[in-house]
Amino acid sequence: MVSSTPLLDKVSDPADIRDLSVADLKRLADELRHETVQAVSTTGGHLGAGLGVVELTVALHHVFETPRDILIWDVGHQAYPHKILTGRRPRIRTLRQGGGLSGFTKRSESPYDPFGAAHAATSISAALGFCVARDRRGDDNAVIAVIGDGSMSAGMAYEAMNNAAESTRRLIVILNDNDMSIAPPVGGMSAYLAALVSGGAYQTVRKLGKGVARRLPRPLKDMARKAEEFARGMATGGTFFEELGFYYVGPIDGHNMEHLVPVLENVKKIDDGPVLIHVVTQKGKGYAPAEASADKLHAVVKFDVVTGQQQKPAASNAPTYTKVFASELIKHAERDDKIIGITAAMPSGTGLDIFAKRFPDRTFDVGIAEQHAVTFAAGLAADGMKPFAAIYSTFLQRGYDQVVHDVAIQGLPVRFAIDRAGLVGADGATHAGSFDVGYLGQLPGFVIMAAADEAELAHMISTSVAIDDRPSAFRFPRGEGVGITIPDLAAPLEVGKGRIVREGTAVAILSFGTRLAESLKAADMLAARGLSATVADARFAKPLDVDLILRLAREHEALITVEEGAVGGFGAFVLHALAEHGALDRGLKVRTLTLPDTFQDQDKPDAMYVSAGLDAEGIVRGALAALGPERVSSALRA
Repeated sequence: MVSSTPLLDKVSDPADIRDLSVADLKRLADELRHETVQAVSTTGGHLGAGLGVVELTVALHHVFETPRDILIWDVGHQAYPHKILTGRRPRIRTLRQGGGLSGFTKRSESPYDPFGAAHAATSISAALGFCVARDRRGDDNAVIAVIGDGSMSAGMAYEAMNNAAESTRRLIVILNDNDMSIAPPVGGMSAYLAALVSGGAYQTVRKLGKGVARRLPRPLKDMARKAEEFARGMATGGTFFEELGFYYVGPIDGHNMEHLVPVLENVKKIDDGPVLIHVVTQKGKGYAPAEASADKLHAVVKFDVVTGQQQKPAASNAPTYTKVFASELIKHAERDDKIIGITAAMPSGTGLDIFAKRFPDRTFDVGIAEQHAVTFAAGLAADGMKPFAAIYSTFLQRGYDQVVHDVAIQGLPVRFAIDRAGLVGADGATHAGSFDVGYLGQLPGFVIMAAADEAELAHMISTSVAIDDRPSAFRFPRGEGVGITIPDLAAPLEVGKGRIVREGTAVAILSFGTRLAESLKAADMLAARGLSATVADARFAKPLDVDLILRLAREHEALITVEEGAVGGFGAFVLHALAEHGALDRGLKVRTLTLPDTFQDQDKPDAMYVSAGLDAEGIVRGALAALGPERVSSALRA
């Protein structure tokens, strides 16, 4: 059978494409796009972004001597074609699977991934670090950062660019623009001008002019520099980047190999200042179902290659927690016009796209700018509004200083809806919501809740609406609820009060979050061993229900805490309360079950929780270890 990828079949690493002609590079790009679609159809993952940079990926590895030349992909979700070209094609169908390739760049995976990334806007800062290290050693390798226009909404990118001109003379930033409506300038004339201003002859004249200008008085030198920048800006744009100290080249068509290769070859030689190449691409390029899709098939589950039809998940009667959040927030917003929704570039991921359809003038997507989102919410709260900042746990980390300085210290009633709490499966360690309980719980005055099921989430949203004198947060996982009926309008909870779900005598299991269902299963398994278990839902990590905790400590031989978070969170707070009230002085046996003190690689969420010991069997093991073998044996004999 004739291979559909004959050129790609001969590529084991980027060195194999360095001598290819432009015509062959174009054929290779077509084959690479085909292979990417085929692979992602079997694994799921991010598709549209990778399809948009296929030609750019091929051109970069053709022109630059990777991995000696450092190539950093911002976010990394567009790097599947890069992985295929850099020796990982045999494993590409393990993407995002347990034990397989990461869906992002990862240093431990390949020398062609010099810097791991899964959060946006880190690439230029990291690249600048590589540049300074290179300059200190006296090496001459190139350093390239590829950053999307979406990531350029994050302030960190501009902080890095502002520092770049003062820190190095050799840095290449490629702005991958796949969203801005600037199609008219992207054509033959634009490519000609880009090649011209990046070429050797122009650079020689430019350097000569700069040499002459240095000898001019300061006012005339500045005028000469501005004149040259203005002249190029009139032809190619990019004046803003020039003001940041970058030499701007572009815009050029990111799918045209005849345009990409010569510009990259020219820019590779520029050594007197950082360069920004403005490349215009199309997400989903070359795969008709992606091009026709509203989101360009940004993230997909397994799909049919011919039709693009994605596999439908098994039918469930339970809504997702994200949809519950959106629908409950709408109920309250219909009664309270002070409620405002804020998201940082994740409207569909957080459910605020649903809220926005009902209240478009009360929904704000601030882009990839979590720091701004938090302080924006603080300003709204300070002037009497009721802002709900819906941000993934892993992304809220990026706005932590603002949470401390702008919200907590001022005691402002910002409501944080923390989506993707706990483990997230295929996205792995970079997106796991492991730390929010710990990093928020140390802040005075914060109210922190975790929903055990979808009805509890509804009550917690109502509670946050009612809390108007301090900040509050409620966390919930990715995925579906457990099928519990949600009240028409859930009532607020009493702040700082948990609940007993099942009464027992020997061991108490105190759950915080959606491990409650597994805790109840564990109680059944313990009962089969003759050990009666109380199961309680803490509801609040702060303020703790100290009365409930002390009761559990008094009335049981052992107390087990269970949480979907890292060491130093809910269990640590409970231990502190027990110690503070002398409840550990009478021989109480305690175990705190948390996520392991490691960064867990991607896998199916259920498998990850089993590995963490947070499934029913893991909870039973914790209880039996606490009680000890003699107590367990006596229970079985009874």
